[in-house]
Amino acid sequence: MALFFPEVHHRLDYSKAKLLMQEQLVDIVGREARTLDMLIEAQLLGEDIFVLLHFEPQSYNDRFFPERMFIYFSRLFEKYRITHKQIIPVAIFTGQSAARQPSGLVMGLPGTSEEVLRFRYLKVELIKRNWREFAESDNPVAAALLAKMGYNRKERRELRFAYLRMLLRIKDKLDPARLALVMAVADLYFEPTPEEDIDILQEMRETAPDEEALLMELMPAWKRWGYEEGMEKGIEQGIEKGIEKGIEKGIERGAEEERRAVVRKLASKGLGLEEIAEILDLPLPEVRRLNADT
Repeated sequence: MALFFPEVHHRLDYSKAKLLMQEQLVDIVGREARTLDMLIEAQLLGEDIFVLLHFEPQSYNDRFFPERMFIYFSRLFEKYRITHKQIIPVAIFTGQSAARQPSGLVMGLPGTSEEVLRFRYLKVELIKRNWREFAESDNPVAAALLAKMGYNRKERRELRFAYLRMLLRIKDKLDPARLALVMAVADLYFEPTPEEDIDILQEMRETAPDEEALLMELMPAWKRWGYEEGMEKGIEQGIEKGIEKGIEKGIERGAEEERRAVVRKLASKGLGLEEIAEILDLPLPEVRRLNADT
């Protein structure tokens, strides 16, 4: 909310916020149940008004998505209309095709200009956001989602470099677990190649050795291992070849570990495997394998 909807964010009091994960809403006749991706309870600053923030990520084009958001809103309103005065639905579109989704649901009388319903939700279309606008942000959400924003092939390396600098800025604001989660999500979206990170680390070593040392502290153990192994082999076989081999091996192993950690983290919060697959843009069989691996 702070990153994309600051005006709303500044009206909210998060001091007593509650995360209501896996809120399930059943229709009137009980034939269908729908589960929300994320529901948060907060309060309006200076007022005795409770607010429900409903976040729904969407990675693919779905013509029924506006209807689904309206159904969620209706059921939340029915359930909480006495205790909560505001319900704020937010749709986060992470895929390119999903960005073409409308901002709400409109129903009218055929052949007339009369409307019987106009429902809207707050919408974030990441692909339409220029990553440069967020590259100087200290918001960890910006770091995690930077690779899902709009950029072209020529800007890919520059974006990766900006993301790594963001990590250096926010590292003291987050505990190790949250920082690791930000890095894991960002790498799932960006899918960096060993060659790209080798090149960036080499530039950091030459132009800003202090930053390169700090970045090595932030890197997960698997990536440090791969980098250091590459350095050792580089001494024996040639620095460039050794670093590349070591980092590639470390990154390949680490990417697998990061995916497994993120999948299990989300599953521990009560999310179903199909929901996790949609959120992370991974095939369902892959999510099942990562969740089952020991």
